[in-house]
Amino acid sequence: MKEYNIRVVETADPAILKFEANHFLVKENYEYKNIDEAKNSPLAQQLFHLPFIKTVYVSGNFIALERFDIIQWSDVKDEVAQNLVEYLNTGEPVVVETDSSRQVPITVYAEVTPNPSVMKFVANRTIVPSIYEFKNIDEAKDSELAKKLFHFPFVKEVFFDQNYISVSKYEIADWNDITMELREFIRDFLAKGNEAVATEKVTPTTEAAAQNKAETVPQNETAVQIINILEEYVKPAVASDGGNILFKSYEEESKTVNVILQGACSGCPSSTFTLKNGIETMLKNMLGDKVQEVVALNG
Repeated sequence: MKEYNIRVVETADPAILKFEANHFLVKENYEYKNIDEAKNSPLAQQLFHLPFIKTVYVSGNFIALERFDIIQWSDVKDEVAQNLVEYLNTGEPVVVETDSSRQVPITVYAEVTPNPSVMKFVANRTIVPSIYEFKNIDEAKDSELAKKLFHFPFVKEVFFDQNYISVSKYEIADWNDITMELREFIRDFLAKGNEAVATEKVTPTTEAAAQNKAETVPQNETAVQIINILEEYVKPAVASDGGNILFKSYEEESKTVNVILQGACSGCPSSTFTLKNGIETMLKNMLGDKVQEVVALNG
């Protein structure tokens, strides 16, 4: 049986808190406004017995909860997280998903990214619960899909996030010649019900951040503000381009923000321009003289 743990993540809305699990919870997205709507979710029904729960959202690998104003999350979040861990580890269902929800045909389409070396392959359902990045076939030993992709001689790196895969190629190949082949291969792999990543064996790729764990823990209020801005305004745009951005550290004396680029953004010719004219400008506008420069490191 899988062993679950929960990570508590703040959102831009102070009333909503995300509880991220280390494994998939559901294949579809669900929203429940009350206990009657939650008839197909034993977990959501149980959560509605807490008097401060207003809305329950279930998607991929997380449960997001919206609270009423009678309490603050700081008073109850640890207890809620512990209750979720205990429930998930019983093996009881989060949502009783119907057969029809599991029989939706898989479609995959290719989408160009700002990085000419990277193509984004988007599926019509969630394929991984978190971000995973593989630089070579050795790193991909617990991802059958990534491992098979590395057997294509032109595949350089593989990046997974929620419902898409970004594939980085070597210069010897032209996307016009290989895109269809890769798209069909990925679609066929997913259509057979194969697991893209053995999530119980692989740590989600905040690798670079994990290796510098001390630096990723916010040291002050400014660092927390920077993280919130990146999460709310920058990550969605970066994800649409097939990549990801991670907060690494904030140097208070020099007012420098260090970030890590992954997926299509890593090594992208336009990354420097985007940072200097986009992210850096945004942080300066929103945080004033607290930010002087943004420095990007390729993941």
